[in-house]
Amino acid sequence: MADISTFWLLLLGLLYFIAVQEGAVAGLGGLLFRLFAVLLLASSVLAWWMVLTHNSRQVAQEESRRQTGLLQREIDLHRQTDQLLQQAREAAEQANQAKSRYVTTISHELRTPLNSILGYAQILHADASLPPAARQSVEVVRRSGDHLLSVIEGTMDIARIESGKLTLDMRPLDFTAFMRQLVAMFSLQAQQKGLDFSFVPQGELPTVVRADEKRLRQILINLLGNAVKFTERGEVSLGLRYQREMATFTIRDTGPGIAEADQPRLFEPFERGRQSQQGGSGLGLTISKMLTDLMGGEIRLDSTPGQGALFTVRLFLPALHGQQAEQALPRQQRTGYLGPRRRVLLVDNEAVDRAMLRHMLQALGFELAEASNGEDCLALLPAFRPHAVFMDLAMPGMDGWQTLRAIRQVQAGMADAAALAIISANAFEKGQDNDVGILPADFFVKPIRIDDILDWLGRHLQLEWQTDSQPMPDTVLQGLHASAASLTLPDAALLHPLREALELGYPKGVKAALQTLSGQATEHGEFLRRAQSLVDAFRFDALRSLLQYQDETD
Repeated sequence: MADISTFWLLLLGLLYFIAVQEGAVAGLGGLLFRLFAVLLLASSVLAWWMVLTHNSRQVAQEESRRQTGLLQREIDLHRQTDQLLQQAREAAEQANQAKSRYVTTISHELRTPLNSILGYAQILHADASLPPAARQSVEVVRRSGDHLLSVIEGTMDIARIESGKLTLDMRPLDFTAFMRQLVAMFSLQAQQKGLDFSFVPQGELPTVVRADEKRLRQILINLLGNAVKFTERGEVSLGLRYQREMATFTIRDTGPGIAEADQPRLFEPFERGRQSQQGGSGLGLTISKMLTDLMGGEIRLDSTPGQGALFTVRLFLPALHGQQAEQALPRQQRTGYLGPRRRVLLVDNEAVDRAMLRHMLQALGFELAEASNGEDCLALLPAFRPHAVFMDLAMPGMDGWQTLRAIRQVQAGMADAAALAIISANAFEKGQDNDVGILPADFFVKPIRIDDILDWLGRHLQLEWQTDSQPMPDTVLQGLHASAASLTLPDAALLHPLREALELGYPKGVKAALQTLSGQATEHGEFLRRAQSLVDAFRFDALRSLLQYQDETD
C-alpha cells in the first residue's frame, strides 16, 4: 500500500516537472501545482485508508484464527467427552451383560432342583390316597417352593423387561374362576391376620377374557399381598369394575399409608416406604408397574400417611364368547387317553428330572425312553421312533440345540416326524429366534407345570383324554365380606403358654401348647381349628398376628 502512494507522488511530480520544462504558462503551472496538491491529499487519504484496511484485515484474520483454535479445542474436548461416554456405555453394557449372565446362572441352578421339588409336590397333591397329614406337608412344600420361584421369577422378569425379551402369553382365561381363587386365597390370609376382607364387583363381569393369566395373577398377588402384609388392623378390599372391555381393579387397605416423598420411588427396584418395617425383596411393586405398562395398562397410587393406600390398575381384557370361551372352561382331572399308545423320549442329563417326568407320564399310559445326552438320544431314534421328544438344553457333549438340529435332519421329509419341545432351566432362551422351529409355546421353563405338559401333548399328538370327574358347575361371581371380628379367642391366661412357645419359635412346644389349649377351650372351636391349620403349615407369623388381633380389640 505504501508503494502505491509513492508511485502516485512520483507520477504527479514528473508531470509537474515536464510542464515547467516545456515552458508552459505560469497559470498552467499554478493549476498543475494545485492539482498536484489535491492529488497528493487524496493519495494520502487513500493510502491511510488502505493501511487501516490492511491492519483491520490482519486483526480479523488473527481473531478468526483464535476463534478457529478455540472451536477446534472445543471439538477436541467434545471428542474426548464422546470417547469417555462411549467407554462408560461399554462398561455399563458389560456390567449389564455380567448381571444377566449371573442372573441366568443363578436361575438355572435354582430352577433345576425346584423342578423336582414342585413336580413331585404336584404329583403327590393329585394322589387321592394321600393321608390328610401328609397332604398338609405337601402343601407346605408347594407353598415354600412357589415362594422361592416367585423371587426367582421376579428377578428374571425385571431383567427380561429391561432387555425387551419378555413376551405376553395371551390366552382365554376363565375370569370368574380366576377371581374366585384370588378372593378365596386372600380372604383366608386376611382373616388369619385378624383383618376384614371384602370383594366388591360392580356391574356385569365377563365369564371368559383374553389375558396373560400368569402376569395378571402376578400383578394382583403382589398388590394384595402387600396390602395384607402391611396392614395391622382394619380392612383390605378388592374392587372390580368392567366396562367397555376395560377392567379396573382397586386394592384398598387401612395400613400405615405411604408418605408423599416415598411415592415416586416406590416403584423402583428394591425400594420400600420408610414407614415399612416388614421384610421383602422390594421387587413386587416394580414388577407390577413394569407388567402393567407392558400390557398397555396403567397403575396409580393414592395414599395419605395414617389413612391407608389405594392402588388402581386399569387393563384391557377383551371378553370372549363361543368357541374361544370354551377353551378356558375348567379342566377335568386326566387319568389317561384313548387310542394307540404314544411314545415319548425324555432327554435330560439330570436323572431326577427324567424320573419325575417318567412318573408323571407313565401313569397316563405313555411309553417312555430316556437319554442323558445328545449322542444317546440320536442312537435311540431309529429303534424307538418317538412321537414326541422333550429336550433339555444344557447337557455334556452335544447340547440340546445341536441335538435338535440333528433330529430335524434325520426326520426331514418324514410324515411321522416327532413333535419337539424343550424343557430347560435357562429361562432367557425362551422366545429367542432359532433355526430348528421351536416356538415359545414349545419351550417349558423349569419348574414345569404338569397341566402345561399335558396340554402340549394333547395338541401335538391329538389325544382324546380320559377323565375321572366332571368340571365344577360355574356360578356367578359375587361380592364377599369376610370378617375376622367374629372369631372369638380364649382368655389371655389360657393363651399365655401358646404365646411363650411362639416367641421361642419351637414347633414342638407350639404344638404341645395348642394341644393343651384344645382341652381347655373347647367352646372356641373355630379359633382352635384355624390355629391348628396354621401350626400344621408352620405359619407361626400368621398365628402371632391372629393372637395380636385379640390384644388390639380387648
